[in-house]
Amino acid sequence: MPREIITFQCQECKNRNYTSTKNKKTTTERLEMKKFCPTCRKHHAHRETK
Repeated sequence: MPREIITFQCQECKNRNYTSTKNKKTTTERLEMKKFCPTCRKHHAHRETK
């Protein structure tokens, strides 16, 4: 199965807030998105974690 479940972590408060899937064969680097953090109550960068 080429798609794998990944978790996004807020770069400010280090909470893991979001999950998604990605294709490991085509996207090898870690994803980073700007998403809303419910703990910080602001939009911050969320980076993929293991």
